[in-house]
Amino acid sequence: MFPYKDDNPTERPAVITIALIIANALAFILVQGAGASGPLARSVCHLGLIPGEILQSVRPGSGVELAPGVVCVVDAVPKYWTVLTSMFMHGGWFHLIGNMLFLWVFGNNIEDAMGHGKFLIFYLLCGVAAAATQTLVSSHSVVPMVGASGAISGVLGAYILLYPRVRVHTLIILPIYITTVALPAYVMLGYWALLQILSGLGSLSEIEKGGVAFFAHVGGFVTGLILVRLFVSDDVLRRRPTPPAGYYRYRTFG
Repeated sequence: MFPYKDDNPTERPAVITIALIIANALAFILVQGAGASGPLARSVCHLGLIPGEILQSVRPGSGVELAPGVVCVVDAVPKYWTVLTSMFMHGGWFHLIGNMLFLWVFGNNIEDAMGHGKFLIFYLLCGVAAAATQTLVSSHSVVPMVGASGAISGVLGAYILLYPRVRVHTLIILPIYITTVALPAYVMLGYWALLQILSGLGSLSEIEKGGVAFFAHVGGFVTGLILVRLFVSDDVLRRRPTPPAGYYRYRTFG
């Protein structure tokens, strides 16, 4: 399920949203070697967040091989700055593009509601909370954690609270055909949030070995729900759009 647009026009240009997308893209190209195996592994190792290192819950010198010749070793001194740098690192092109698509579709409206400066602070706080959630759940993991999805999950939490009935146009790819569906945000994002919770619970037995950081998504989403009212005015809440006529629209390709 991939959202590609919503029926929610903005009044202000999405300066910070665009800047974040550019920053993530440049980091992937310039720092991560545009996905080349060696640079990608080294960037994840040095700039990704290692839960066991941050919490000092594993022995220094422990590590994991991320690529041939690239072993990520836990330092004796935690690299706390990786809480921020990990938000701008990604594991591959699909990881980056998927995250930036969600940020573009939903971030512009939240930035419009909060203002540029407040939105940036909100985004970073959600990212920190997401990283903290995953770190606590996978406290003994030595696998680095990267990606903007935790911070973006906070944006989704804000969106579902501010604009629950706005239509989100979604691409659904099935084995036989491709379908586009216009769904209210609370359905699309509610399904997404439920999927993160169930997937996270299902991965608990393997969580120390890495994989998708589902609990970072849950932590970011809940943080967005909690913080959104501190970053938007009552006037914004009163001007929330109502759903237009013809609420559901379907188109099928196949």
